[in-house]
Amino acid sequence: MSAILTILIKDLRQRSRDGTLLLFALALPLGLAFMLNALLGGSSGSGEGGFTAEYTVVDEDGGDVATAFTEGVLGPLEDDGLLTVTTAATEDDGIESVESGDADAAFIIPSGFSDSLADGESVELTVIGSANAPEAVQVAREIGRAFAGEHRRIQLAVTIAAEGSDTDGAELAQRAGETAAPVTVEEDASAQRRELDTVTYYSAGTAFFFLFFAAMFSVNSIFEERGNGTLARLLAAPISRPGVLAAKLSSAVLVGIASMAILVIASSLLFGADWGAPLGVAALSVSGVLAAVGITAGVAGFAGNSEQALNWLSVIAMLLGVLGGALFPITQLGALSTLSYFTPHRWFLDGLANLSADGSVATVLTPVLVLLGMAAVGGGAALFRMGRMLHS
Repeated sequence: MSAILTILIKDLRQRSRDGTLLLFALALPLGLAFMLNALLGGSSGSGEGGFTAEYTVVDEDGGDVATAFTEGVLGPLEDDGLLTVTTAATEDDGIESVESGDADAAFIIPSGFSDSLADGESVELTVIGSANAPEAVQVAREIGRAFAGEHRRIQLAVTIAAEGSDTDGAELAQRAGETAAPVTVEEDASAQRRELDTVTYYSAGTAFFFLFFAAMFSVNSIFEERGNGTLARLLAAPISRPGVLAAKLSSAVLVGIASMAILVIASSLLFGADWGAPLGVAALSVSGVLAAVGITAGVAGFAGNSEQALNWLSVIAMLLGVLGGALFPITQLGALSTLSYFTPHRWFLDGLANLSADGSVATVLTPVLVLLGMAAVGGGAALFRMGRMLHS
C-alpha cells in the first residue's frame, strides 16, 4: 500500500508541474466558456437573467390607436421588466438613439396614423433596429406585426358585422376590441424547467469536454514512463501490476476532481454560473471524472505507443464532446440526440439540468449510475489490456 501511495504522490507532483495539463484542465475550459458566453449567451436582463430590451418611441400622431400601442402594448411589457421604453420628439431623434447605442430599436408612429387606420387607409408603423442587437430588433418587429395583425382582425370583424346592421361602426369596433381571443398562451411559472441557463450550460459543457483531455495526458504518462524506463523500475519493485495501474489511474482521477472543483468555483464567481446543489454537483463531478478516466484508460489500453494513444484519445475526446452536446445543444437534432445518450457528456449535463429543476440530489441518481457504469466498463477494458499498457 505504501508503494502505491508513493507512486501516487510522485505522479501528482509531476502533474502539478505539467504546463500542458494545466492549460487543458483549467485555462482552456475557462477561456472557451467565456468566449461562448460572450458570443452566444443570453441578455443580462433583469430579474433572473431573462430577455430585456431598450426601445425608443417616436409618437408623431398622438391619436387613440397610437396611444393604444404605446400604453396598451408596450406599457405592460415595460411593467413586467421586459422592456425599457423612452420617448423621442422626432424621427431623427429616434434614429440617433439607435445609432448611439442608447436604444436597441425605435418605433416610429407617423402623423395621421390613427386617422388613417380609422378611415381604412394603409399606414406604416416603422421599426428601426440596431445591427448590434438582432434579438431585440426581431422582438420589436414581432411586436409591431402582432399589433398590426390585431388591428386588422378588428377591422375585418367590424366590416363583416356592419353589413346589414344599423349599429354604429365605432361601437362595433369597441365590441370587437373587447372580445377575448379564442386561444391564449400562458406561461406556467410554477413548472420546473429541466434545462440549464446559457452561462451554466457552456461552463459545464466546456469543463467536461476538456476533462477528457486532462485525463488523456494523465493516462498517457504510462506510455511516457514505459518509454524512458521508469515504469520498468516500478514493476521491478515489490508491487503488483494492478497496483501500479491503480496508482496511475488514481492520480488521473484526483487531477480530474481538482480540475472540476476549480472550474465549478471559478465559473460561478467569474461568470455567475449556477451549478445547483453542491452535493449533487459533487456526485456528478466525481462520477463524471471516473467515467472520463475509465474510458480514456480503456481506449489507451489498445494503443501501442504514446503517439498512437494521443491520436486515438484526441479523436475520442472530440467525438464524444460533439455528440454529447458539450459545445452546443443537440437535443433537437433527431438521431444525434439519441446517439448522445451513449456519451458521458450527455448524462453529466442532463444530471445538472435535473438538479437545477428539482434541487434534490435524488434526481441525479440515474446519471450518476450511468457514469459509474461507463467508468466500470472502461476500467475493466484497461485491466484486461494491462499487460500491453505496462510492458513494451
